[in-house]
Amino acid sequence: MNPSTFLVQLSDQGLIRASGEDAAAFLHNLMTNDINHIPADGARNAGMCTAKGRLIASFLIWREGADYLLLLSADILPAILKKLSMYVLRSKVKLTSLADERVLFGVTGPDAARILGCDIAPMTTATIEGGTAIRLDQQRFILTTQPDVSAEVQAKLTTQTKSADLTAWHLAEIAAGIPRIVAATQEAFVPQMVNYEVAAVGGVSFQKGCYPGQEIVARTQYLGKIKRRMYRAKLDTPFPAGTDVFTPEAGDQHCGALVLTAPSPEGGHECLVVVQSSGAEAGEVHVGKPDGPRLQMLSLPYTLE
Repeated sequence: MNPSTFLVQLSDQGLIRASGEDAAAFLHNLMTNDINHIPADGARNAGMCTAKGRLIASFLIWREGADYLLLLSADILPAILKKLSMYVLRSKVKLTSLADERVLFGVTGPDAARILGCDIAPMTTATIEGGTAIRLDQQRFILTTQPDVSAEVQAKLTTQTKSADLTAWHLAEIAAGIPRIVAATQEAFVPQMVNYEVAAVGGVSFQKGCYPGQEIVARTQYLGKIKRRMYRAKLDTPFPAGTDVFTPEAGDQHCGALVLTAPSPEGGHECLVVVQSSGAEAGEVHVGKPDGPRLQMLSLPYTLE
């Protein structure tokens, strides 16, 4: 067993399947990223926005044969499935929840690739014994399995990893600087606020055609400076995702919100936070109210351009 590589059942995430001959075109017309050109073994981050360019969901999308699988936060899955279904109209596409058909695991740590026997490139997929592995980065994999073999897969991996709760996975998400939209943060951010256009996140294509909110996302990119960005930080007191944050410059007006939070094994809590860049650079970001607890800013694994 490797005590620094963790196996986590991802009970707070779920899958939607898009199948049918129009599946790629259907998703391509709704998402912030290029879906038409995802390779057979590729995976991409993408978002779905309102007409005002505000994210209502973030996805990891990959292919399974001719179908497309969309991984998203479980608390928004039913509403997003209903929202997607409203766009189907005459398109030859079928959307289904895989809640009863797949079990999701996360494997994170320095030995994840060796343990899974799956040393593939980041943002690619591979079939492994018991299911499909999607490599997110150097240390994080998503593993999807069928319910009838999930216990066997879990038992086998547990001999080589340390079983952990969702905290371990959330900390890995935060350390990677990858956002995940949950119910509390729907419509709170345009894609650039959560660093979606940064190459390391890769959630927006500016070469593809229109999608809901595309004009605003493009305008944000090309006209003026992006004033709010997502940063990694630490705080002593726990606050949930969606909690407003403040800076002295903004006064009583909130200027961002927490994206994800998780308790740290070293004490306190780590988080991803969207906030006015000037406040983050000054180290003066307060949570909950203008004189609330101050965030301690930490580094991201990538640079903000």
